[in-house]
Amino acid sequence: MIQKSPFKFFVLTLVLIALDQAVKLAVHFYMAPGFAGQIHLVGDWLKLHYVLNPGMAFGMQLGHEYGKLLLSVFRLFAMVGIGYYLVNLAHRGAPNGLLWAMAMILAGAVGNVIDSTFYGVFLDNAPYGSPTPWFHGQVIDMIFVDVWEGFIPDWVPLWGGQYYSTPIFNVADSCIFIGVCMILFFQRRFFGEQHVEDTMLPTSGPDPIEASVLPTAELLDEETESKTEEERTTSASTDDDKPEAEQSATPESVLPEERKEVD
Repeated sequence: MIQKSPFKFFVLTLVLIALDQAVKLAVHFYMAPGFAGQIHLVGDWLKLHYVLNPGMAFGMQLGHEYGKLLLSVFRLFAMVGIGYYLVNLAHRGAPNGLLWAMAMILAGAVGNVIDSTFYGVFLDNAPYGSPTPWFHGQVIDMIFVDVWEGFIPDWVPLWGGQYYSTPIFNVADSCIFIGVCMILFFQRRFFGEQHVEDTMLPTSGPDPIEASVLPTAELLDEETESKTEEERTTSASTDDDKPEAEQSATPESVLPEERKEVD
């Protein structure tokens, strides 16, 4: 496992946050809201369309009176959690693709946290009747992929009879969406590589060098024992194959003949 520095991934996060805020402020100061200030980028299906989003990503909202405040606080905790998780992944040597994806998600979370925390004060765009402009700022959305818009038929549950268009989002929402898609599409590669790297070396127990040497030593001992047993078996079989005269020859059978010659 090789630890990595999270610095370059936080640099990407800062660059994306700066881009997100620059686009939002440019739209706020140089575009008129709604259809009056709409700018066509690619035909009729890709446009810049300035709208204010009081809720979550892609225009979703919480209906409670303090829903916006709860959402802003949740975003703050999510931002801190994602940042901590990114550092933890880098120290554990996670794949770069997973770290880049987490950096993009963190950038999107921080970008929208800035809007909801400060825009109600500095841009004065908090919804009417908000208890405080702090943490009640509305997020600026501008990217409009106009695939379809119109009234939904009445027979459709929940949304029937309402006017609908594809969601309008911003750079921060795009960062979150792309980062999540990267993790979903490549999760086997990201988390599979991380699992392999974590299991390559033991975290506890014998020293890795000793662990790599011990099996070899045991193998040599087994080979030596097997060779010794083979030698013993061979020597025993050799003794069995000798003639009986040679096996029974003793100094006692030779001594009488030598005595006769002496006499």
